Amino acid sequence: MSSDFESYEQDFSVLTAEITGRIGKVPKLVGDDKKQMVANVEKQLEEARELLEQMELEVREIPPQSRGMYSSRMRSYKQEMGKLEADFKRSRIAYSDEVRNELLGDDGNSSENQRAHLLDNTERLERSSRRLEAGYQIAVETEQIGQEMLENLSHDREKIQRARERLRETDANLGKSSRILTGMLRRIIQNRVLIVVLAVIIIFTTMMAIYFSVRGR
Repeated sequence: MSSDFESYEQDFSVLTAEITGRIGKVPKLVGDDKKQMVANVEKQLEEARELLEQMELEVREIPPQSRGMYSSRMRSYKQEMGKLEADFKRSRIAYSDEVRNELLGDDGNSSENQRAHLLDNTERLERSSRRLEAGYQIAVETEQIGQEMLENLSHDREKIQRARERLRETDANLGKSSRILTGMLRRIIQNRVLIVVLAVIIIFTTMMAIYFSVRGR
């Protein structure tokens, strides 16, 4: 399972490196070359999102005791993805302003104002996106903690059940031992009573024999 995650991880690293390089080229290109570069970056960003989804599915299949390290790496990759998307938005805004100026002949001040307004809106969207992502991450971590707690409770329940079974077996063994000891004690008392009775009979017989022997003389 972790090998699949590491394979997706390598693909993601290579892809994000290519995206970073292409985003840096967007403002430097013009015309059809710039349009093609923007389309390529959009396609690669979509591929990166799909890789992140696959990685997240792999993390959910990893046992809870080993999941923490992979979850931390996922948070880092999501932050990197968010930064790439923000950088691409900025490069697209610059690209859109340039195209608009070419088509409409807007002056420099108007373009700068529109760019500042768009950047402000982009920052707000990014902040909202980060808050949503943080909320989603907290929900995922809470779900993982809940699963771990349920598993721990299940293990504790099994231990308690096994302990109860051992106690029942011990009680049964103690009851059996008590009955055996009681029987042995009863037999010991019976044997001692029998010995005493036999001793009394022997003494009485001996005394009677001595008595009749003396009287006969």
